[in-house]
Amino acid sequence: MSEIVFKPETLEKVQTIIKRYPEGKSKSALIPVLHLAQTELGGWLSVPVMDYVAEVLNLLPIEVYEVATFYSMFNMKPVGKYVLEVCRTGPCMLNGSEKILDHIRTTLNIKDGETSADGLFTLKPAECLGACGYAPMMQLGKFYHEHLTIEKVDEILQLCREGQLALD
Repeated sequence: MSEIVFKPETLEKVQTIIKRYPEGKSKSALIPVLHLAQTELGGWLSVPVMDYVAEVLNLLPIEVYEVATFYSMFNMKPVGKYVLEVCRTGPCMLNGSEKILDHIRTTLNIKDGETSADGLFTLKPAECLGACGYAPMMQLGKFYHEHLTIEKVDEILQLCREGQLALD
């Protein structure tokens, strides 16, 4: 396995982030640095990646683990190219999110937290994504897909399979 290290341009971004905070408060930079690590270092936060982030920020590894495991936006195991985060809280549930989740589970033959056999999709039920007025909804990359129906989900999955859906 190769050594875990940020690209030089990413290290510059990390230093810029750290400078936003008072000296000795590098822990304040943890969440944005974890996002950079997840994006650049494999799409998930392995223990060695989290240890590297701790080293970069001069933190104890446990301080990084506590934050990374608390927030659902961080992946603690490998994920597919497309992470389907379907909201399952009140308004979405009342508007059919469980039917959407069941359809995705059946269509992709996966359970919550699993990745499809082709490695493309990971299903990640989510707590409130803050788009209650557009329920049911799903986050895919940086984008929200709202007022979901089974047909819309099928269309989204097909666009992903064809590589025609942007994530950022």
